[in-house]
Amino acid sequence: MRGSTMKLLSFINPKTGNKTWGRIEGNHIYDLGKRYSAYFPDLKSAIAGQVLDELRQMKLEQADFTLDEVQFLPVIENPSKIFCAGMNYMEKRIEFEQTINAPTLFIRFPDSLTAHDGALCKPDDSSEFDYEGELAVVIGKDTDNVSRENALEHIAGYSCFMDGSVRDMQFTWFTSGKNWRKTGAFGPWLVTRDDITDPQDLTIKTYLNGNQVQNDSTRNMVNSIAALVEYISRFSPLVAGDVIITGSPGGVGKKRNPPLFMQEGDVIEVEIDKIGRLVNRVSSLSSVLSQ
Repeated sequence: MRGSTMKLLSFINPKTGNKTWGRIEGNHIYDLGKRYSAYFPDLKSAIAGQVLDELRQMKLEQADFTLDEVQFLPVIENPSKIFCAGMNYMEKRIEFEQTINAPTLFIRFPDSLTAHDGALCKPDDSSEFDYEGELAVVIGKDTDNVSRENALEHIAGYSCFMDGSVRDMQFTWFTSGKNWRKTGAFGPWLVTRDDITDPQDLTIKTYLNGNQVQNDSTRNMVNSIAALVEYISRFSPLVAGDVIITGSPGGVGKKRNPPLFMQEGDVIEVEIDKIGRLVNRVSSLSSVLSQ
């Protein structure tokens, strides 16, 4: 398997119903949670255990499942911290008339996450549920006051993120509109840092019901990934499994004429070069909670 892109995911074992994690090769999933259960019960602990290089070299023989058999979980289901960068693409700044150059940050909580192929939940009383496709960064080791020159060495890998934004709950700033349950989709998997040599050269696209609504490159970030890691770690030490959401390109529904918001039954997709495509169907929060 040497030389192939390493993709790691969190999922539910369809035979036992237990949460686990594994590696994907083509359409096949290898249950590494089963193989490493005594040491690393989830992907977060495996990253903290610094075993990604070992996983890359391991010989994979009999696959356990295929992709269509498993239920995905958020790539990291229980990160200790989730920092999100707002207004981090120039087109987005122009749309929102943003002039502050320093990183604009807000917080997400783990219970706001949902997985690939899971329900992205629109609050029932919201009429402005907006899409924001983003690149997610997963921290790989203790990261305390690092320089941007060394920052990328502290990253385990990258994933896709749909930052579902409840615009009519953002009365003063971001946090209230970003933490409704299951509004942040995270997946489908993690592509390790070694497989993405330049994270500032990735195309990011968002599709709503098959129609492209966002299209940009990470090279157009105002604050680079390394700059964000440097800035955040200056005041908040990061640990393995922490997540930084790096901002959304322009083209969001709030600033379209007429506005374009997600509705129940819509399909929203985020596609990032060298990573893959995150797909979710929009459901009402009440319908999901009643299941």
